[in-house]
Amino acid sequence: MREETMKPASESRTIMTQLIFPLDTNPYETMFGGKVMEYMDKVAAIAAMRHARMQAVTASTDSLDFLAPIRVGEVIEVEAFVTWTNRSSMEVYVSVSSENLFSGLRKTTVTAFFTFVGLDENGKPASVPTVIPTTDEEKKLHASAPERYALRKKRKQDRRVE
Repeated sequence: MREETMKPASESRTIMTQLIFPLDTNPYETMFGGKVMEYMDKVAAIAAMRHARMQAVTASTDSLDFLAPIRVGEVIEVEAFVTWTNRSSMEVYVSVSSENLFSGLRKTTVTAFFTFVGLDENGKPASVPTVIPTTDEEKKLHASAPERYALRKKRKQDRRVE
């Protein structure tokens, strides 16, 4: 494999920080799940495009797990990086942590895997660089990615309407 077609996962790492206001929350003063998902998709898209250096579109979202509520007045940090690649697809791991600015308490609130497809100038799937994991977290996610890929492929196949 040519060296220029391989990139470390760290090059795609993207982080966004947001303060959560009342308009971002439901009547229970916790953040709307859809709003969290919007932020996650945006950050994942940036990570995918940083990795591929081309347009990329969301193809799938899975294992979206809401682990704890995000409350009005907290700060969230949305972090994403490419964990694994196939020919034109990229798996992006996204995690959201919240922080109470007064107590300093931080917790992981949401995690998910997004799949993006790199597109050429004609909007057709294009080859993307292979990702190289370097940290323990990146290596663990990279090693388990083929199994998630196979499950996504099977799920997609099972849902096809003939």
